[in-house]
Amino acid sequence: MRRREFITLLGGAAAWPVRAHAQPAGRLPTIGLLGASTAANWTHWTAAFVGRLGQLGWIEGRTVRIEYRWAEGRSERFTEFVAEFVRLNVDVIVTVGSAVNAAKEATSAIPIVFAIAVDPVGSGMVASLSRPGGNVTGLSTQTTELAGKRIEMLRELIPGLRRLAVIANAGYAASLQEVSEVKAAGGKLGLDIDVLEIHRAEDILPAFDRLKNGAEALYVCPDALINANHARINTLALGARLPTIHPFRDYLGAGGLMSYGAKTEDLFRRAADYVDKILRGAKPADLPVEQPTKFELVINLTTAKALGLTIPESFLLRADEVIE
Repeated sequence: MRRREFITLLGGAAAWPVRAHAQPAGRLPTIGLLGASTAANWTHWTAAFVGRLGQLGWIEGRTVRIEYRWAEGRSERFTEFVAEFVRLNVDVIVTVGSAVNAAKEATSAIPIVFAIAVDPVGSGMVASLSRPGGNVTGLSTQTTELAGKRIEMLRELIPGLRRLAVIANAGYAASLQEVSEVKAAGGKLGLDIDVLEIHRAEDILPAFDRLKNGAEALYVCPDALINANHARINTLALGARLPTIHPFRDYLGAGGLMSYGAKTEDLFRRAADYVDKILRGAKPADLPVEQPTKFELVINLTTAKALGLTIPESFLLRADEVIE
């Protein structure tokens, strides 16, 4: 072999994913991706994650393997799927905050990366943002911190707003914390708050049936159950003529009115950076939890027209996206 060809070969080898060399012959590094909702609801998120992995040299099916599991909004399935990942001896588990505790209970050895989490410290996922400790790290959405901002936006669109309904999964601690934040922020504005607590998909319709007369808008708290059923919630809210505000653009669907929060596709792209570092030898305990850097305000004008709402031009100019 010529010297130049030999140097070129070495240079190419240096660019290969590091952990791929450490795997047994024929085995690719494996990522266990546990989706809390459905594959359809996560389409944009998984595309952002896989796309960024590819930019970092991890090509699905060639240099890395991804095992997908979908809980479809049923938190009881988290334990089942994480146990399966442990049996498969995956190299890293990627999921969201609502599934982290189940993953931690199943393994203290396999690294766990949460792409989005409402309150990773308060929920006990990590010891602190700067020093997560253990085998868990990832990205926070700052959802609870933005509760007041969302209510202010609703008040701006509905100046006479006096009664606000909040729908949340009562079985998810982070959602209950957000409800507390909504109550505190709403109280400062003199709002009455009606809380619609659900535990499963079958509770959604009865929750709307129990809604007190006079609610003028609906605040939606994020979690796996809500994600899997956001289309149904939006349909029921539209039928009740309730404008909705969501934490993520993906929850708007066809009937939601507005969303404000962290740009989730960006968080999933950044989750791929964590995975890249871990597959190359980094420890989750040494990777600080990061905050969102990109936020987006999205308005659905079609829904606004259906509700008879006029969105001020000044508000539309502030929006990052207007759906028409």
